[in-house]
Amino acid sequence: MDGWLDVQAVKKGANQTIVGLIFGCYAISNLLGALILGKYIVQIGAKFMLIAGLFVSSGCTIMFGHSTGRQAGGLFSSLCTDSENGPKRRRLLDRAPAGPIFISLCFIVRSIDAVGFAAAMTSTFAMTAKIFPNNVATVLGGLEIFTGLGLIVGPPVGGWFYQSFGYEVPFLLLGCLLLIMVPFNMYVLPSIEADPSKDSFFRLLTHGKILLICYVIFTLSAGLGFLDATLSLFAIDRFDLSNGFVGLIMLGLSLPYCLASPLMGYFTDKYPSTRMSFMIFGGVAATTGFCLLGPAPFLHIPSRLWLLVLMLSLIGFSLGMTAIPTFPEIITYAYENGFEEGLSTLGMVSGLFGAVWSTGMFYGPIVGGLIVQHLSFEWAAAVQGGLAFLGAFLLVLYSLFKRPAQQRVREETDERKPLLNAAMTTDAQRDNVEDII
Repeated sequence: MDGWLDVQAVKKGANQTIVGLIFGCYAISNLLGALILGKYIVQIGAKFMLIAGLFVSSGCTIMFGHSTGRQAGGLFSSLCTDSENGPKRRRLLDRAPAGPIFISLCFIVRSIDAVGFAAAMTSTFAMTAKIFPNNVATVLGGLEIFTGLGLIVGPPVGGWFYQSFGYEVPFLLLGCLLLIMVPFNMYVLPSIEADPSKDSFFRLLTHGKILLICYVIFTLSAGLGFLDATLSLFAIDRFDLSNGFVGLIMLGLSLPYCLASPLMGYFTDKYPSTRMSFMIFGGVAATTGFCLLGPAPFLHIPSRLWLLVLMLSLIGFSLGMTAIPTFPEIITYAYENGFEEGLSTLGMVSGLFGAVWSTGMFYGPIVGGLIVQHLSFEWAAAVQGGLAFLGAFLLVLYSLFKRPAQQRVREETDERKPLLNAAMTTDAQRDNVEDII
């Protein structure tokens, strides 16, 4: 979709700044949608939110499939050709007049699609935590297997459909697949009843640990957004690779993530105390991966294709180490600090996760692209590594300073116990004396 939209927008009179804003509005709409929908998930209904999000996303995907002006080949060309007037004009975006009308429609469709995606993801995370309260990370890790499979299978399969039948066919198939999931989820998913909570996002963000975890989430999505926008051009320019080979290189990122996510989810559910450690080590691994991806100029290491693939694999594995524990760790900390245990809190945590992730996806391509333009890909990757290192470093500092405080609380509790026991013994003896008298 992105590759077609930027070319088509330029043809329709949009400059590069407008094109950047069209892409940026997706992340902004996703951010706002996640916050609002996460806050009011109880009033809207988690099941209805998921089904509505799938329906909206399927409609927008089909809309983009119908919007291209490219004539399909094979069987589909006969369906799109008028015997008297030649190829039929496509509907929707491509048929819109060039200039402000086309640009406005692009903003509207992208924004609606982003809100639909935010609704589906916010409700999915919240319902997962509600239905599987003791296995949140395990279930999320299992779901991320399918995310990884989508990243692996999507480009080659979509490319084959594009080459064989035209650009619109992959979008039509994907949109129809999403549409089929609407009645399926209506039948399978349970309805969850809950009462609204008085808690807010601002109260969540008053806790330092939650802010630190949010920063870690931001670094993850910023790194992925940066790679999505810049890696293919760097690989083609540096190693003279074809587009198909670049797609194979991206397997180095998605395959380790696909394999690591369920393992990390199972382990962190079984040993919840290890979540912070996994986030720290994941941040260090991501730092290493980004700094050696170029590699960074200050390391004075020549760039090699095998090193690029190896570091992509390390980044993918570190993503599983870091991302999977964040969501259940925020939930656990919120419950420990007085938030109500229920769908309302889960919706807020899910909305916060989605909003921070969207912020990183907005930041990564823009800032990373600027650094690549003015310096180089190597320096831009090193900056992403620095962001990941800062997150790991802050988590280490938090753990070091928090542990003595917890130890002091534990010691004070232990000191109070003998006094309480002595007081209870004295009261019991007094009651016995009174009974004897």
